[in-house]
Amino acid sequence: MSVLVDGGVIRWIRPVDSEEDAGDAEVIDAGGATIVPGMVDCHSHLTLPGGSHWIERGTDTPAQLVRHAEHNAMLQTNSGVRWARDVGAPVGDDPVDGRKRALSLGLRDRWHGHVEYPYVRAAGSWVTRAGSIPLGLAVEAENADELLRLTLQQLDDGADFVKLYLDGPDPNTAPWSAGEVRRVVAAVHERGAKVTAHAGRLNGSRVCAEAGVDCIEHGFELDEDCVRLMVEHGIAVVSTLSVIKSWVTFGKTTTIERFTSPEGRQRVAERWEAARASIKLAHAQGVLLGAGTDFGGGSGRANQLAWEVEALTEAGLEPWEALASVTWKAGEILGEPEAGQIREGGRADFFLVHGDPLSDPSALWRVWRVAWADG
Repeated sequence: MSVLVDGGVIRWIRPVDSEEDAGDAEVIDAGGATIVPGMVDCHSHLTLPGGSHWIERGTDTPAQLVRHAEHNAMLQTNSGVRWARDVGAPVGDDPVDGRKRALSLGLRDRWHGHVEYPYVRAAGSWVTRAGSIPLGLAVEAENADELLRLTLQQLDDGADFVKLYLDGPDPNTAPWSAGEVRRVVAAVHERGAKVTAHAGRLNGSRVCAEAGVDCIEHGFELDEDCVRLMVEHGIAVVSTLSVIKSWVTFGKTTTIERFTSPEGRQRVAERWEAARASIKLAHAQGVLLGAGTDFGGGSGRANQLAWEVEALTEAGLEPWEALASVTWKAGEILGEPEAGQIREGGRADFFLVHGDPLSDPSALWRVWRVAWADG
């Protein structure tokens, strides 16, 4: 196949024996390569670097966090990621515009229209029950009224959607009831925005499913009843299986006891089996499935979305199904109809890889050219 791009728009797609005259256009020999839509990292944290000390990095200064984001943008762009769905950033005084809000919002605004940066949709900061994650990383609510107020504050600050945190201080109990979350969902929907929610445990996922959030992040523990409710309510899920795979590598490459001890290794192995089964179940029942690295907020890095595609195939998806979860299906979750698609008349946001990712997901590691539409 041949593709003609002019002015950042795909003018035509033709078999090689039916090409139109391209005039004096630059001709790029892509023999042996596959053209892939610009991918969507559906779960990212632009301001954080990730790695084995990802939690500690959340307390870096705002200036440092913004520098992390600049580096992450370069990593994403060069690895074939065109869209970044940021699902949580620390609040701080932005070193560029001086505003105190989630730092991802200023980055989104400044990067808009610059081809070297990904397109960004950002949730603002995490909204949590006090004591759920390290102090200072998120905005914390003590009660349901504060939960609602702080969630709407993210929209007031300019967030595109909002992110709740449904793993609480007590791992055996969800931090909010379905009724409390449903109240937030109704208020956010009234403002024309969507609600997504971190839920790594079954109790939080059940609350999300009953409350009718728009999307569940991670979904490491899902059962048939939870998935049934997700299907009934049209709730999507975004997988981050590669986070757990990165924990496995930490067992050999770090001295951190939670990863290296026999007990830690066993917990990670059990988490992997549960997460893989949960995503497989959700996909089999027709839940809309997106995928992301969770870089920054987790241990992955910004240029490792290919790892998530590979992990999805380990969970039972065909390679082309896994690729859909980081292209057009992720675009559907994002609410961006142009994201993750290649079509005549569409934006020329695609990249080229050596090999065929429809049958071999490892081809996504072999990026050799990106061709983003200008601005």
